[in-house]
Amino acid sequence: MIIGNGLIASLFKDYDREEIIFFASGVSNSLETKVEEFLREENLIKNTIADNKEKIFVYFSTCSIYDSSKTGSDYVLHKLKMEQLIKNLCPKFLILRVSNAVGKGGNPNLLMNYIIRAVNNNETINVHTKATRNLIDADDIKNITFALIESLDLNKIVNVAYLKNYSIIEILEIIEQFYGRKVDINLIRSGSGYDVNIPEIENYFIKNNLNNKETYLKNILQKYYSIS
Repeated sequence: MIIGNGLIASLFKDYDREEIIFFASGVSNSLETKVEEFLREENLIKNTIADNKEKIFVYFSTCSIYDSSKTGSDYVLHKLKMEQLIKNLCPKFLILRVSNAVGKGGNPNLLMNYIIRAVNNNETINVHTKATRNLIDADDIKNITFALIESLDLNKIVNVAYLKNYSIIEILEIIEQFYGRKVDINLIRSGSGYDVNIPEIENYFIKNNLNNKETYLKNILQKYYSIS
């Protein structure tokens, strides 16, 4: 059963399983403050678990929990509350904290969607020189999720992120190489980032020869943003 209709939910559309709940619906905007939005997700989680006690409940949370600039925000506190709720109510669960997913479609305001759109429209991009982001191919999220489920590695929280972060400047340099054109940027001396530890899934990237970060991002660009 798939709950949700965004990028993460779409990954499992052709791989739906009756015995698993893929819960990818809820508050996705890290700047959200509306109480009713948080309550909507909380009630949906409670009702879904109550109606499906025998199923594995896979919840897609966020690595933003590690972002010091968001500590204490309504969004992060809500996500932590939902994780605890699932731990308390669900006999079989898997909580996946996902970094910046990149895939087909999704919210137009996602980092890569925004950058590529700005590049294609010849817009000037404000670049925070100290900012870093962890980009992960959506297909890798799907593959890692199924690998964890099939190994019955359940009732835990797992970070699902790439091996290394990219600086925003680094992302733009790789995009310039990929498209063979210069990007108009405005450098701003600010920004931040945070590291994500991935001990449970690090071997997935090594085993699949995905440990070259430049090649990894170029493959993402080829897969989702290639100009035909």
